Amino acid sequence: MGLDKVKHIVLVLSGKGGVGKSSVTTQLALSLSLAGHSVGILDVDLTGPSIPRMLSIETSKVTQVPGGWAPVVVHDAVPSEGTGSLHAMSLGFLLPNRGDAVVWRGPKKTAMIRQFMKDALWGPTDYLLIDTPPGTSDEHISLVETLQRDALPGQVAGAVVVTTPQAVATADVRKELNFCAKTRLPVLGVVENMSGFVCPHCSECTDIFGSGGGKVMADEFHVPFLGSVPMDAQFIALIEEGRRPRYPVGTEVNGQDISSAAADGVAEGGDSGTLVDKYKDCSLRHVFRGITEKVVHAVEGEGT
Repeated sequence: MGLDKVKHIVLVLSGKGGVGKSSVTTQLALSLSLAGHSVGILDVDLTGPSIPRMLSIETSKVTQVPGGWAPVVVHDAVPSEGTGSLHAMSLGFLLPNRGDAVVWRGPKKTAMIRQFMKDALWGPTDYLLIDTPPGTSDEHISLVETLQRDALPGQVAGAVVVTTPQAVATADVRKELNFCAKTRLPVLGVVENMSGFVCPHCSECTDIFGSGGGKVMADEFHVPFLGSVPMDAQFIALIEEGRRPRYPVGTEVNGQDISSAAADGVAEGGDSGTLVDKYKDCSLRHVFRGITEKVVHAVEGEGT
């Protein structure tokens, strides 16, 4: 199987669509890379593959190699800066046009997922993040069954479950947690996404959707709560326009002034550089640093 050189496999799940699961997957991957890990993203959301767009590599195509497919390079490792490599695989790279619809019945989607698991040839990879469709559909069952059958012992680390603060979202994620329990898939923790909105002018965070629902649900199911992630227009501009985040003077995240760091980055490189380089200046990088540390600790234990 193409996963032989992967150390840890982490599934990213959500109970419903629109909660920012792919955004969480992308930022978790970037944060793991910035922590020095080699990372891969496997996008199995076949009807809505958004990872190519999130990584700003929509025009890339996979390469056919002996035995399967070579995942697309997002960025190479930079050992001098402590940054690990990042590769990605998605159905989006195989579609002739960005707007093409994937109108497939369940069996064909299941077969495609199994082909991805078998034919995507990952090199040495510390963490493979699998971005899944919302809900608990045929694709999820096929994915978990394939991993349980073919993955190496201990290779599947578990799942990160994404929700938003609203009651309707947490209700759907409860079903996702029950799915994990029934399929014996460990839950590494819950991320509450869209927990507040960061104003692009003053950087004040307002809880427009409320907050705390993810923490309450995690406590109810006795699983770890990994953290709350606000919406930041600067991150959206980074993904959509390639614009390096810039924050007003005095902007702080977790007690750290990030305005001076952003200003230095703009002075040195402007909007040039790789996605991971520009993400260093994003406020959410500091939020995901803590989430990433919790995930790595849960997967690798006390020795990390």
